[in-house]
Amino acid sequence: MVITLIILMIMTLSCSEQLINDFQTKKGLPDQESWGVNIILTNEGVIRAKIASEHLEKYNEKKFISLDNNVVVDFYDNYERHSSTLTSDSAEVNQSSNDMVARGNVVAVSDSGISLYTSKLLWDSSEEKLLTKEKIMVTTTDLDTIYGIGFESDSNLENWKIINPSGVTSKDFK
Repeated sequence: MVITLIILMIMTLSCSEQLINDFQTKKGLPDQESWGVNIILTNEGVIRAKIASEHLEKYNEKKFISLDNNVVVDFYDNYERHSSTLTSDSAEVNQSSNDMVARGNVVAVSDSGISLYTSKLLWDSSEEKLLTKEKIMVTTTDLDTIYGIGFESDSNLENWKIINPSGVTSKDFK
């Protein structure tokens, strides 16, 4: 009877320890999770972007941060003056490079009034460029609406180009 009880206790302890170990090493679980977060991305000590999100998951081994639920990114120029705002449903930040991919209902608006609409947008932090190969729509301060596929710009949407443009403009090209 005592031997049976000891064997049962050993089996129970070894099973529960195995379950705990399996749970802690399960693939896909974040190492950290937070709500109502703000992240600051810098380049040589100069603030380049501030990211706010309702939910964050951090994956240490994969070196990326997943953000979801109302992502808002404020971009700053070399003098830390606000230059544009990006909103999206979700985003991922590569912790090694600080590059970010925004996904779902992406809208980027410059402080000068240029607006970009797309489904996916990459921010290359080293080049400080916004890039996409997706369909885009740009509205300008002259109320022009330009459509296309593919887009490249600086973070403040001052110097931009559409790869395959189409649309209507009020400008006269003579």
